[in-house]
Amino acid sequence: MSRKKSRWQAERWLQTAEEDLQAARVLYEHGLYASACFHAEQCGEKAVKALWYLDDLDPWGHSILKLLQQFPRQDELPQKEQWFQIGALLDKFYVPTRYPNGLPDLTPGQVYTREEAEQAIEAARTLLIGCQTWLKSH
Repeated sequence: MSRKKSRWQAERWLQTAEEDLQAARVLYEHGLYASACFHAEQCGEKAVKALWYLDDLDPWGHSILKLLQQFPRQDELPQKEQWFQIGALLDKFYVPTRYPNGLPDLTPGQVYTREEAEQAIEAARTLLIGCQTWLKSH
């Protein structure tokens, strides 16, 4: 793929990540904390995948931490260890926030809290900004 097309693809993924972060905020404002956590995870996942697409690579999987650890240029990432921590945090919101059988005997809406949603949204925002900055500088 051409460099121009790779950048276009990366920008599409970042735009969608931004929309997921907006969705997370709206859901948070309406007290839907589990769904807010999930959309925060989606923001982070798509932002990191944008880095892969910029380099004309094909990311596979949904674990943000794994995507960061396997990113071929991970040694160049700013604040790599912080990003890894964010990835691990957001990964915890991928499955159990969505399914009624993801947690024993309770639904996600009964378990996830305002504080967890705040933490997820802030983590996703940090990762999104970092990935946007990376895209601008590469």
